[in-house]
Amino acid sequence: MRQWMTGIALGIAGCAISAALIVPAPAVAQSASTSSKSAKSSKPAAKPAARKQSATAPRKTQQASRSIRTQRVVAGKNRRGARAQRVAYAPPRPSIGQLQGLRTDDPLDLHSSVALITDQATGEVLFAKNDRAVLPIASITKLMTSLLVVEARQPMDEILTISDQEIDTEKGTSSRLRIGAQLSRADAMHLALMNSENRAAHVLGRSYPGGLPAFIEAMNAKAALLGMTQTRFVDPTGLSPKNVSSARDLTLLMKAAYQHPELREYSTSPSYAVAVLGRNTQFGNTNRLVHNPEWQIGLQKTGYISEAGKCLVMQALVQGRQVLMVFLDSTGKYSRLGDAQRVRTWLESRNTAAGGTTS
Repeated sequence: MRQWMTGIALGIAGCAISAALIVPAPAVAQSASTSSKSAKSSKPAAKPAARKQSATAPRKTQQASRSIRTQRVVAGKNRRGARAQRVAYAPPRPSIGQLQGLRTDDPLDLHSSVALITDQATGEVLFAKNDRAVLPIASITKLMTSLLVVEARQPMDEILTISDQEIDTEKGTSSRLRIGAQLSRADAMHLALMNSENRAAHVLGRSYPGGLPAFIEAMNAKAALLGMTQTRFVDPTGLSPKNVSSARDLTLLMKAAYQHPELREYSTSPSYAVAVLGRNTQFGNTNRLVHNPEWQIGLQKTGYISEAGKCLVMQALVQGRQVLMVFLDSTGKYSRLGDAQRVRTWLESRNTAAGGTTS
């Protein structure tokens, strides 16, 4: 019997030692401090304090354990045993427009560094802000890409295959157009304009007669032909910040692109589905305004890379007037769309003040 009781006592002591080893050091020190205070004090009032302390100890233990787990993930492996990576916080990179000091106030309180609003029919400038500044234009590039494809009269039903050449090595962006996916040239152009699909735009350029170098050369030749003297292209997607233009030049590009019904239809469709490796995949428009029944949009293209900020070019009918809008280097996720709404409200107020004329 004595040996049996001794075994039980040793077992209880072992459990207590194991529990002490599991509890993090701060919690152990706190428990030891509480025990010493309880031993010194013989007053009944000390018991509630001890109960309060013991109630808070598990909570602090859990916090300490979470901290330890976090440190382990950073230091080596996570709970599943996979090698964890150290992730360093990087502040947002300033855009080129921000570095040039173009983010200034204006009468319309726009969030875009650059804005240009013109009457499509007459060419009258209705509003301008830094409209001659040369900045990266991001995926607005795809408007020129699609314009070239249409004017080259390449077969729209020809099947193009996404290869590893379409992988983005500039920004490392992902794509739902997986390697090996096949789609028609028309579908690739549709996704490039509507969803700003980079691989779709790249395969359009790569499948041009003479390949990608000939396509980029043709992009710059077309820009020169349109009078876009402040524009330069180095790739068909806009991922490179070396694709630059001005609001003045982009207005000329919009006028040329608007002449083609395919570009108007593809750029403004709310959504579109294509088969990707046998699976029907739905793509949406990057411009939320196309879903708004209050807007009548005839052509549009969005764009974004960190160097360019948020960009938008758009043709819309406002108060019976066809208006071309350009917004470059906008801050905030939806600020370019907000700027378009502010311009529309301003144009409508001008029309009302003028007695309802739409000249």
